[in-house]
Amino acid sequence: MPIKINYTKKAGGKSSSNLVLFVDEKFNINNLKKYISATEFSYINDLLKTSDLKKKIFVFEVNSKKKIVIISIKKDLKNFDVENLGAEFYGRINYGKNSEYFINSDSLVRKHENFIGHFLHGLKLKSYEFKKYKTKKEKRIISINVVGSKNKPSALNQIKFRSLEEGTFYARDLVSEPGNILHPDEYAKRLNSLRKDGLKINIYDKKKLKKLGMHALLGVGMGSVRGSYLVTIEWDGAKNNSKPLAFVGKGVTFDTGGYSLKPARFMEDMTYDMAGSAAVVGLMKNLALRKAKINAVGVVGLVENMVSGVAQRPGDIVKSYSGKTIEVLNTDAEGRLVLADALTFTEKKFKPKFIIDLATLTGAIIVSLGSEYAGLFSNDDILSKKILSAGENVQEKLWRMPLHKNYDKLMNSKNADMQNINYVGGAGSTTAAQFLQRFILNKTPWAHLDIAGMAFSKYGGALNSGGATGFGVRLLNQLIEENYE
Repeated sequence: MPIKINYTKKAGGKSSSNLVLFVDEKFNINNLKKYISATEFSYINDLLKTSDLKKKIFVFEVNSKKKIVIISIKKDLKNFDVENLGAEFYGRINYGKNSEYFINSDSLVRKHENFIGHFLHGLKLKSYEFKKYKTKKEKRIISINVVGSKNKPSALNQIKFRSLEEGTFYARDLVSEPGNILHPDEYAKRLNSLRKDGLKINIYDKKKLKKLGMHALLGVGMGSVRGSYLVTIEWDGAKNNSKPLAFVGKGVTFDTGGYSLKPARFMEDMTYDMAGSAAVVGLMKNLALRKAKINAVGVVGLVENMVSGVAQRPGDIVKSYSGKTIEVLNTDAEGRLVLADALTFTEKKFKPKFIIDLATLTGAIIVSLGSEYAGLFSNDDILSKKILSAGENVQEKLWRMPLHKNYDKLMNSKNADMQNINYVGGAGSTTAAQFLQRFILNKTPWAHLDIAGMAFSKYGGALNSGGATGFGVRLLNQLIEENYE
């Protein structure tokens, strides 16, 4: 549902339609007398006496044209609690004919930095729906008017929230596109258009990748009529020449599994196999829009894993950009091949402060963690703690999983330096991460986020209404804000 937000100092008087007011957790409404009529106050007060006050939001139908929404604010709310409250509020106003609401910021009874900003941020995130290909367009627009002189986000914070929303929505849009539309050629074209946001874009096509020796990445895309690409996205926001923060994303725009063909059931969901790259792209767009005072680089490998007469076969051996050889025992373990070349390239070319990669890499991580946590694998304890903290603060949660040299033997090959799957069984996510670690050559702090269970939600979550979640954009932005700006 389209949302329009306006800020005004106008008080929003008693006659305003559809008022939104705030009270404490005990629903003490005496403070609201200045904002509503005596009749409205008496009506609401009587209803509250017989209501379940464990609820956070009450919607009172004053008359056919006017609603008064009362929202309780508890002590010591975290930012994500406020965002969830905004999302819940959206759920209450998303239906019906009413389309204009006046939020009185002066009615806030608890001090909370950027309360209104976080409240509206949650509302906006929840409101996202991908309806690009619906022929019947939604005409209704919900207008939110924030009135009063207190508790409003500053102009700078408004920009930060808006930039984060745009970055998240851009990521969601990319993930939501069908495979026939967002194939690697189109994806690379869209990324090139980000130059307008102040980002530096370099596109390495198949010819350039062959010259560089990125045969692990190229092998995945051999079966497709589309091109294969590695795209770098740079943001230079620091005044010095400090090392950039590096983010790497898996961008398999559609994954059939190749000759290790996936089952037909749910194959349509494999349009989401580029969600790691979308998170990186959304993050970079957000950093540019808010003029982040850091240097950062995003690197995404864009391929389509298809079946054809020239597709990669199980048993093929390829030479990666690092020089290490890989026996491809399973063509459906393709994401790690893409990331292998991308990781080494990123480390070698940009010499970053750290590298974080994101990928819908394994079904095993869903078996382990479901859709509550993404898996975190890392060679650096300090970086891990920072990522975990950022995830908790925005409720894009992660659980640290093990890396250990004893898992390496499961990925050793008799015919090459390594094989791309573990045939012994078990530890599918860990052995995949162990594989990736082999391509971090210079001991750069590195973290791998397996987001297979988090990139898409069938039924929606706290801050999304179902579909692509944009997981990773807010997490990584929080990491940067907390530690590197």
